Amino acid sequence: MTDVAHPQNDSTPAATTSSLYIDGAARSTVETTAITDPARPTRIVGRAAAASTADVADAVTAAKGAFAQWSALTPQERARLMTEAVADIATDRDGDAALLSRENGKIVAEAWVDALVFELRWRQALTLADQVDAAAVLHAEPGVPVETTVTYQPLGVVTVIVPFNWPLAILAASLPYALLAGNTVIVKPPLTAPLATARLVQRVAERLPAGVLNVVTGADAHMTGLIRNDDVAKVCFTGSVGGGRRMMALAAPTLTRVTLELGGNDAAIVFDDAPLDEEHLDRLFHAVFDSTGQICMNAKRIYVHRSRLDELVAGLSERLEQVVLGDGTDPKTTMGPLHSAAQKEFVDALIAEAKADGADVREFGELPGGELAAGNFVRPAIVVEPATQLRVVADEQFGPVIPVIAFDDEAEAIRQANDSWAALGGSVWTMDGARARRVARQLVCGYVWVNDHGANRLDLRAPFGGLKSSGMGREQGLDGLRDFQDPRAVAVLESETLESA
Repeated sequence: MTDVAHPQNDSTPAATTSSLYIDGAARSTVETTAITDPARPTRIVGRAAAASTADVADAVTAAKGAFAQWSALTPQERARLMTEAVADIATDRDGDAALLSRENGKIVAEAWVDALVFELRWRQALTLADQVDAAAVLHAEPGVPVETTVTYQPLGVVTVIVPFNWPLAILAASLPYALLAGNTVIVKPPLTAPLATARLVQRVAERLPAGVLNVVTGADAHMTGLIRNDDVAKVCFTGSVGGGRRMMALAAPTLTRVTLELGGNDAAIVFDDAPLDEEHLDRLFHAVFDSTGQICMNAKRIYVHRSRLDELVAGLSERLEQVVLGDGTDPKTTMGPLHSAAQKEFVDALIAEAKADGADVREFGELPGGELAAGNFVRPAIVVEPATQLRVVADEQFGPVIPVIAFDDEAEAIRQANDSWAALGGSVWTMDGARARRVARQLVCGYVWVNDHGANRLDLRAPFGGLKSSGMGREQGLDGLRDFQDPRAVAVLESETLESA
């Protein structure tokens, strides 16, 4: 068996492997991808099957073959089968979390929540079963001699491609909606952290009819067939802006539709009357630094009224002084490494650039030593009043560093928040309800929180997605369900008399 990656120290537990899952059967591959520990980059934590282009083609064929039977079921029948498929999913949650922590780098508690949210989102999607086939009747009227019934139909084969950071939770923002709507699905787990996702999805797929849910892992070079393919109706991709552009380019020749959830540079606007007690400072801290800053909807820029600048910086600093950097599987660790060496290099460069420009950069915590010295660790940092052209402000850091910038009036804060390539989320911190609603309406983004921010308070019933370069389309909720359907209009002339069924 050939490893695609070749780290020096092979300490893989024998059971930590994943296979492909195609047409109701697990499939091993000649080549595998070695998955390494971000805290100890030379340590292998497992191996994932590396699909060939033929394997990918087989997955599409299987999903296409299963579509007719799956889509012919009623939404209620599909919901029943999907409920049974996750009936005991929590049984393996501790193992799923431990494996995800080792391959991803984030702390076990967050990995456990990642697995939990998969189930919560799955079950939330199933509450929409009765709305899948909801019909609207447009009655005949003067000048329109037809009665038209508008219903919805599934698209066909759907590919879902998820990133490394919260792969299970992100997957469940689209996968159950696609299945409930009557589509069949191929899941592509993240290249560098596929193990927990592939293994969990396989357990679910084993309880669904063959071909309805398939899993492929491996090098991106072999995955074109999941996107540029006449038999693939839609691709859901979560990742970087550059990755989104590549998805669109690959999808263009076959007009495969796409939903893209891409990068964010979320602004949090903290007004002079903002609640900055312990609870709200905790919320803001987690909104910035959870998952070592590697969440698309984390707060990436803080604009604070000048009268509250020192108080806010002091509150965040107090919390950062308690951070313990280390192995995510160590219960004492509160912040794990960045997932990749490349991302560590990028975040280090942002901090160095801010220092060179004369910004007030405050760093916290101690880098681990010993066997963790070569890990992808970055000390969390606050950059106070940086120049707005610096990359730490203009770019998505995707790491544990936050710029904090003072403002003097509401219009200025809104202008700065909207002056970005990104438009995923944002937040307004104030006790003035009228101001909260007024500012929220003016923020150009897909989701706005009030006195909170980020994934911890995401309403799973509501649509989520971005504007500008943060993406297109929506996931979750009824809007997310409809993104996996096409409307169908059936018109009958008023003068026609049809027999009842």
